Amino acid sequence: MSFVELQDLSDEELMDRLKDGQSDVLAVLFDRYEKLVLSIALKIVRDPGEAEDVTQTVFLDVFRAVAQFDPRKGSTKVWLMQYAYHRAINRRQHLEGREFYRSAELEDDLEVHPVGAGKTLGLTVPEVKALVRQSMKALSDPQRKVIEMACYGGLSMREIAERTGDSFVNVRHHYYRGLQKLRSFISGGDERTSNTPGGKCA
Repeated sequence: MSFVELQDLSDEELMDRLKDGQSDVLAVLFDRYEKLVLSIALKIVRDPGEAEDVTQTVFLDVFRAVAQFDPRKGSTKVWLMQYAYHRAINRRQHLEGREFYRSAELEDDLEVHPVGAGKTLGLTVPEVKALVRQSMKALSDPQRKVIEMACYGGLSMREIAERTGDSFVNVRHHYYRGLQKLRSFISGGDERTSNTPGGKCA
């Protein structure tokens, strides 16, 4: 059957065909329930990129576990919602373990309340910029590389992941950790960079 013809089938008929190995059915289910799954994931993980990843995982899970689907125990919609909820909860717990949300809050704080002269022991703007350049030297190579690509290349986390071959999660981790270090250095939390030349992100 064509995609258009599959769209006319009920959820239960689609699941039966998916059980029979008709993988095209998954595209119809995705078209039908992607927004619902995404909304559930977004409410739980509170990050658009992570919510999209969860959504993709949910539909892959449905494809792999379709043999377990029993319409007598609940509708296709409910089954998808349960997968979305559990996958999103697992992802949130993983992100919390990596301090993702604390780092995200730090980034928001840097954007809304940038570190200025009043928070840097009375330094002038040029002195603050010089301090940032010095602080870049103290970052790890991955952190410095990611921040420079984001600052000067204007690349998103996903674009950086594609260019470096690193995972999206690792790239974002390097970025947030790097920002956290820079904030600490600029606010006087670390004096090890006071005499080190270095990076460009200022």
